[in-house]
Amino acid sequence: MDCSWGYDTAVTFLHGDRREPIDVVPDGSGSTAYAADEGGVYRQADDYDRGMPYDPSAFPPFAVTVDLVVLTVRRHALCALAVRRGEQPFQGRWALPGGFVRADEDLAQAAARELVEETGLRAHDPSAPAQDNGAHLEQLATYGDPKRDPRMRVVSVAHLALAPDLPAPRAGGDANSARWAPVEELLQQGGYGRDGEQAAPLAFDHAQILSDGVERARSKIEYSSLATAFCPTEFTVGELRRVYEAVWGVALDPRNFHRKVTGTPGFLVPTGGTTTRQGGRPAQLFRAGGATLLNPPMLRPEV
Repeated sequence: MDCSWGYDTAVTFLHGDRREPIDVVPDGSGSTAYAADEGGVYRQADDYDRGMPYDPSAFPPFAVTVDLVVLTVRRHALCALAVRRGEQPFQGRWALPGGFVRADEDLAQAAARELVEETGLRAHDPSAPAQDNGAHLEQLATYGDPKRDPRMRVVSVAHLALAPDLPAPRAGGDANSARWAPVEELLQQGGYGRDGEQAAPLAFDHAQILSDGVERARSKIEYSSLATAFCPTEFTVGELRRVYEAVWGVALDPRNFHRKVTGTPGFLVPTGGTTTRQGGRPAQLFRAGGATLLNPPMLRPEV
């Protein structure tokens, strides 16, 4: 960052509840001196922004976590992975899986590690051939409310993972049980509970994170081929339609859907095979094509 501005340049310092400009003058050493008026508020971050030395202890420590919104379609319903917390805070409450980012890993590595630990799935590399144990994984959003975790300041970088129908999950980390649950039940206003237990909201701000993840999935399958991430490597048009119905929560006309998906360039590619796994006449099998964006898009019906 070049801080060698001209004599007439002005910067802004905090002065009480207002911002006031101050003059910038060279200090004779090749750097720039900032002459704040009396009463101006010194901010360590201002020095950091100008490339000057700073004291890390002047800033409060905080931790970074990754939380996972893992979605799949089971029994024609959109489900999310939920874990019951085995430790404080929120002991006994249901939550999204996740954990703290380790010192030697970046955010993508931390999210991929948590995905393997919680589901046994590996994040799918878009440039590599499809894998039976692969899952789509993308960064969702960052959540940093100072009060979101009662232990300390914790910033969470949430990730969205999509995969075909998965087996029963296994609990790991600080969770004592895990299960797939319909997103409608997890997000109901009175909270979530199972087997007669008292319903309670998801721990931390996980209801908001889950809601954001579900909306991301609903929106992206309109204009991208992301819906195929919920399907096995080879699938029928009927199976793909049920994915759309489960994610959007609507019923779709089979004939119109078949015409749209098979007529969208690059969306589906016939494999040459058929299957009778759904009963009835043999159905043609497809795999995901090379298109990432759908043109025309699959618009979500208004409900």
